[in-house]
Amino acid sequence: MTFLTECKLRIGDAAEAVFDTLQANLSGVFDAIAAGLELLIDAILALLQQPPNTSWISDIRLRDAAFLYPPDWHPFVIIALLTALVWRLHRTWKVAALVACGFLFIVNQGYYEETTESLTLVLSACVVCMGLGVPIGIASAHRPRLYAWMRPVLDLMQTLPTFVYLIPAIVFFGIGMVPGLIATVIFVLPAPIRLTHLGISSTPTALLEAADAFGATGRQKLWKVELPYATPQIMAGLNQTIMLSLSMVVIAALVGADGLGVPVVRALNQVNTGLGFESGFIIVVVAIVLDRALRVRT
Repeated sequence: MTFLTECKLRIGDAAEAVFDTLQANLSGVFDAIAAGLELLIDAILALLQQPPNTSWISDIRLRDAAFLYPPDWHPFVIIALLTALVWRLHRTWKVAALVACGFLFIVNQGYYEETTESLTLVLSACVVCMGLGVPIGIASAHRPRLYAWMRPVLDLMQTLPTFVYLIPAIVFFGIGMVPGLIATVIFVLPAPIRLTHLGISSTPTALLEAADAFGATGRQKLWKVELPYATPQIMAGLNQTIMLSLSMVVIAALVGADGLGVPVVRALNQVNTGLGFESGFIIVVVAIVLDRALRVRT
């Protein structure tokens, strides 16, 4: 026992050396990534929280243009637009009513701002994860050796405690929304990769042979055969991306990310049962609304 302890493998020291090397040599790359992600986050947050500029209406000699679009109305305008979008996707009043009631309940509880901040984190993670996960899943489906090499890496990304991701995220990107987004992406990315790989690789051989018989190129087979067949799995990957991202809001709050995780962490520090249950229930409402709204019928 003592011999094994004295011959301890220096895994932590090796990881720290790797992080120090990356920070010293790739600081410019990390700054560029942080700037791009901050731009994405600010754009989504501005869309959800800030009313449009109506100052131009003063040019037509109206004394006060704000009455045409009061700032207090902006949450209700966003809720109406989201409800209309859900109605357009599902064509059923039940899902649309669920979305409207869910967001109105959030406004009633005074958590609209925190909810939009969490939705910004979720939507940003979806953009990054689907933008990376779908192409990687397609490439791994066409190259079995690549997927065999990626599988243990994906397992590690999903099984490593999520708190561990926060350490390098803070080292490379500081405190705020960006490190929370980076930790979320690392945790969530395996889901779209695996499900895209599953959908592409499960395309029936008969369909591929028929495409070959008609002289389809590799790109044509991908766009006209494989991707249409894999669409249910890819959409399931999107759903999982959203749900897993939402599960990270509390953890992201530990590195300074705004959103619904902040009141949860505050309730934990203060041992405030009421605040903890209230904010946790809002997270459940958001999860139900997003799951029902984005569940695509196949």
